Amino acid sequence: MKYSIQGEPMPVVICELQSGESLMSEAGSMSWMSPNMKMETTGGGIGKVFGRMFSGEALFQNRYTAQGNGMIAFASSFPGSIRAIEITPDHPVIVQKGGFMAAESGVELSVHFQKKLGAGFFGGEGFIMQRLSGRGTAFIEIDGSAIEYDLQPGQQLVVDTGCVAMVDGSVQMDIQTVKGVKNVLFGGEGLFNTVLTGPGHVILQTMPLSGFAAAIGGLLPKGN
Repeated sequence: MKYSIQGEPMPVVICELQSGESLMSEAGSMSWMSPNMKMETTGGGIGKVFGRMFSGEALFQNRYTAQGNGMIAFASSFPGSIRAIEITPDHPVIVQKGGFMAAESGVELSVHFQKKLGAGFFGGEGFIMQRLSGRGTAFIEIDGSAIEYDLQPGQQLVVDTGCVAMVDGSVQMDIQTVKGVKNVLFGGEGLFNTVLTGPGHVILQTMPLSGFAAAIGGLLPKGN
């Protein structure tokens, strides 16, 4: 498979597949494709269906297989970035809910539960995230610009709620409360921040969809 990521601020990933190659995507994610791409809708079993429901994804996925050399494109749903992530058995990654776009057929999408309840309920990414494992290239969607860090063992990064787009499976996620009553009430940063502890690669996003919705909501006229 060959691919190119084009366009700003609403990027699209255009994939060129050889005959017999397949891509999995969320239902409704395809933007355009050549006529020789065969589509098959699959749930992958009742457990996987419910897992995707809880992780914020559609209940079913589509498999697109090239019948001869083919082309298929997946566009972002929000102004931002697209990143191609190489998944291997020893390199799974954790992504935000709704961050998965498409992947080669060797990549497995499953539910990731936060090990610490505090991180799940208050850390900004929800109790359930998505885990990508297996082998192949996966494409993830990022809200706003993507900023990347490589954390060394024990190195920490304190992140505003909702700005975590992807972390390696080796990165630990936890929360810390904002200290000081005045800071909590007037600092505008909420009650909690997410703490990422290395080792591992981290991708942050500059414009979380939740923050964008809150900002727009505050500008809308209030009903009577």
